[in-house]
Amino acid sequence: MPKTSARLLALLSLLQARRDWPGPSLAERLEVSPRTVRRDVDRLRELGYPIVAFKGPDGGYRLDAGARLPPLLFDDDQAVALAVALRTAAATGAGIGEAAARALTTVRQVMPARLRHRVDALRVTAVERTGGRPRPQADPRVLVALSTAVHAREVLRFDHSPAHRPATPDAPPAVRRVEPHRLVTWGGRWYLVAWDLDREDWRTFRADRIAPRTPTGPRFAPREVPGGDVAAFVAARFQGADAPGAWPCRGEVILDAPASAVAGHIRDGVVEEHGPDRCRVVLGAWSWPGLAAELGRFDADIEVVGPDALRDAFAHLARRYADAAGAGPGPGGPQEPSRRVS
Repeated sequence: MPKTSARLLALLSLLQARRDWPGPSLAERLEVSPRTVRRDVDRLRELGYPIVAFKGPDGGYRLDAGARLPPLLFDDDQAVALAVALRTAAATGAGIGEAAARALTTVRQVMPARLRHRVDALRVTAVERTGGRPRPQADPRVLVALSTAVHAREVLRFDHSPAHRPATPDAPPAVRRVEPHRLVTWGGRWYLVAWDLDREDWRTFRADRIAPRTPTGPRFAPREVPGGDVAAFVAARFQGADAPGAWPCRGEVILDAPASAVAGHIRDGVVEEHGPDRCRVVLGAWSWPGLAAELGRFDADIEVVGPDALRDAFAHLARRYADAAGAGPGPGGPQEPSRRVS
């Protein structure tokens, strides 16, 4: 029979690995009697672990949630995964960087040397935007409140301050009523995807601009997000499109470059061979000038297939680039865009 301390750790590990354990099964795994299991359960309770007994044919035990956090037991992979998650927490936009750093210090202190070496070898740098204000951090309490409403499927009321109209005493934030669907991250920020009850449409709200109101409203039957895929829906919204996967501006060109040289640099488009060393490209973007600039980066002659808006965007950029180079309209300067942009 293993020593009492080792047996208690083994019992705790089993209780953490599965929700319900029949008493005889625990006794068999630990190679002890059911009476010894009962005594060991009592010892763990004295240490603060909320272990409850449940009735049944054999009876058993369950590690329940308690009012305080007792000591936890992790295997090697779990401990390293926890440390990695804490190291990267500062880059999530959840406003928990300082708390995560303190938690990582606590976890690291109790790690054996072999695991500390693995964790210390990991270096993570959270890169923020430069040349502007620091990225706003979402309040962890707000994230918990939003997540709770999502899981409870309860109508949520909150004050919302959009970017174009910051809240002031004369212009208080708008009160929104929504059916919260999912809490997601995008570009280092947290967003709530929800059905806006007043506007009768899907919306995404930045969590750092939300101030939840209490109490929450009635429960609701969940709707299906357009397209059925939350990630695709959010990506489409940030592309400026109404439908998942659709860009607001989409055009077609022929590039004087092999398809093999172009395909690796097209993230969300179609590249097809179009004769020797030429390829057909169908690509989308937020705007027509943005699409023209994206296609112009290949340093190859371009033939515009359509639409006319893309052709006009190339002409617009040609004039802008000529002005930037100090060769605007006049003697010696270009009078019209290159003839290959047609």
